[in-house]
Amino acid sequence: MSKAFASNLASCHNLRMPLLGLGTFLLERNLCQEVISTAIKNGYRRIDCAPVYFNEDAIGDALQAVMQTDGDTKIQRSDLYLVSKLPSPFHRKEHVELAVRKTLNDLQTDYLDLYLIHWPVAFRYVEIDPSRRGYDNEDIDDSANGDNIDLTVSIKETWSAMEKLVDDGLVREIGVSNVPVSLLHQLLCDARIPPAVNQVELHPYLQQSKLLKYCQARNVAVQAYSPLGSQPEYKEANEPNVLDDTVIQSIASRHDATVAQVCIAWALQRGCSVVAKSTSEVHLKENMASQELTLTDEEMKEIAALDRGYRFFRPEEWWENMPVAVFD
Repeated sequence: MSKAFASNLASCHNLRMPLLGLGTFLLERNLCQEVISTAIKNGYRRIDCAPVYFNEDAIGDALQAVMQTDGDTKIQRSDLYLVSKLPSPFHRKEHVELAVRKTLNDLQTDYLDLYLIHWPVAFRYVEIDPSRRGYDNEDIDDSANGDNIDLTVSIKETWSAMEKLVDDGLVREIGVSNVPVSLLHQLLCDARIPPAVNQVELHPYLQQSKLLKYCQARNVAVQAYSPLGSQPEYKEANEPNVLDDTVIQSIASRHDATVAQVCIAWALQRGCSVVAKSTSEVHLKENMASQELTLTDEEMKEIAALDRGYRFFRPEEWWENMPVAVFD
């Protein structure tokens, strides 16, 4: 275990969160049963979900199947750490509980261990039925190139409703995702319950050093998504590939490890927890074993020199009709 993260974790709201979580972005619905079962069999306990991945109901079914399986190591709900996120159309205070109840129904659970504001940008409200599992369309993720952005909703309003979810026992911890230092600082000044986590894109080509330093100073755990760079299904052909980086490949060779293991170990040693997705049992095992890999100070410096501030997730391109500078 990374000593840096263990220290940060202990000071953060008594948060007890597995260092490595299974990512479910772009996890195909028909693979959920197999992947969730295999991951849990290999030691994964944190499952990172979101309504806009449009697979939470399939994940819920998979989790129920795992928990109903008898065996020497029977899994109970209390053994798991379930994370989900608030979609942008439900940022108004009167819609936050509606959204989490939909997720709870889809995941077939009474509570979430961690609930995050997925993006710090509100969309116009989309009507949903929380009693109905799954989605018939992807309207909750449709910004209409930015035309559906609602600039009248503040993060303060949304956060007060998130705090009420904790009060009501629907979620154990609350946090944010994709939030820069300036907005996080504003939120911390106003919050009754401080955010436990800030989940952000973080990998050797986007190291987020200033954000990481600020979060650690304020006892906000940083969680790295896309720790290997973007997934092949999402990355454009002309974009850089972290896994092809010769510096990281050289470090991996010294440790008889994979490049992916080095990227995950690097993030852990910097004091982050990690969300990593794979559908391969071999890669799931390798990713889990990353926690046993320790990089030298010199190797950490070698990777630090690779930072190029490169984002694979660029919302200003998604919302071009109403550019919102989330990260600038």
